[in-house]
Amino acid sequence: MKKYLTITVREQMQGMTVEKVLYDYLELTKKQVSRAKFRPDGICKNKVRCRVTEKVSMGDEICICLETDEIQSAQLVLAKIQGERLCILYEDEDLIFVDKPAGIVSHPSKGHLSDSMINGVQAYFENEGREKNERSNIHLIGRLDKETSGILGIAKNSVTAERMIKQRQRGILIKEYYALVKGNPPEEGILEIPMEEMRDARDGDKLKMKVGKSENAKTAKTFFQVVKRFEKFSLVSLVIETGRTHQIRFHMASIGCPLLGDSFYGDGPELGISRTALHAQQLTFTHPFCEKVMRIESEMPKDLSFLLR
Repeated sequence: MKKYLTITVREQMQGMTVEKVLYDYLELTKKQVSRAKFRPDGICKNKVRCRVTEKVSMGDEICICLETDEIQSAQLVLAKIQGERLCILYEDEDLIFVDKPAGIVSHPSKGHLSDSMINGVQAYFENEGREKNERSNIHLIGRLDKETSGILGIAKNSVTAERMIKQRQRGILIKEYYALVKGNPPEEGILEIPMEEMRDARDGDKLKMKVGKSENAKTAKTFFQVVKRFEKFSLVSLVIETGRTHQIRFHMASIGCPLLGDSFYGDGPELGISRTALHAQQLTFTHPFCEKVMRIESEMPKDLSFLLR
């Protein structure tokens, strides 16, 4: 039996090879990619079989076929998500928005092939008796890092996904984050600090970002505003115009105000915060079909909000 993993190419992936996307963003192993190459529908770009050396463009859909002995049942994720059912913030025939807990990855990746939020939504659909094609034809509308909590949007079909991606590119779809940051940042500001990848050998060669100075540097723009100041930290609202890896964490650390709990760009656990203090708290967009202005909200979880009392 086969299982398919799909990813839509975002701006930061443009110009990469299919192989690099599979390694870096789906975090598959060389063995998994090598096996898929020899299957008739093993690796496809926009539903056409492709070579892993081909370059990708924004909006391309990359799909890889894996055998089920490489992936556990998707239903296992329901037990992983704090032993509870998915927290659904909004759902209709085209879209579903869920409240992602910290500690759960957004999509299947190396080491998390069966316990991602995508797996959880697929399992939820299966438990609800949805048709198989509805369970498999879902697309993330942006992703959240493993440690980030809050609103995660999922399109139930490719047409909806395409329209939502266009809204994000045009600035119609806006996601607002809340972060707890060290110190006292300016009341408000715009951070435009270019970024590029580096590898941190001290932390298992994990991906980390630095100030971009080479030809590989990517532009990055973050808007921030202080919501409330406390003695040792501040509550800040942030909106990102670009969606770079670790953008909020890196930008705030660059002005001397790293996020509480951030082990990469800050001082790690402190003040009772054991994970990066970042929460996707509000999403506004225009519904892709009825054109109604929508606003989805998520309350800050208790592992962060206890400091705000």
